[in-house]
Amino acid sequence: MPIVTMFYGLIIRMYYFDTDQHHLPHIHAEYADDNAVFNIEDGEIVTGKLPKNKTRLVQAWIELHREELMADWKLACEGLDIFKIEPLK
Repeated sequence: MPIVTMFYGLIIRMYYFDTDQHHLPHIHAEYADDNAVFNIEDGEIVTGKLPKNKTRLVQAWIELHREELMADWKLACEGLDIFKIEPLK
């Protein structure tokens, strides 16, 4: 469960071989006691919840880094090391 990036109290992770539960490309976002899974392709929440302002931050970050996230998704599905991605500034 490697960390892709961290910003504004959010931790963004991408798990290796994580295609059984969610078949679409996605990331896991954690903030305090809240967790959510975001679809990389459209930035929508698949499961879970985050505060509204943190949800918008994650969606903006996904929009900026979609190509890098998709490249990391392909690596993670093959069990290979993923690359860190710049945080939202």
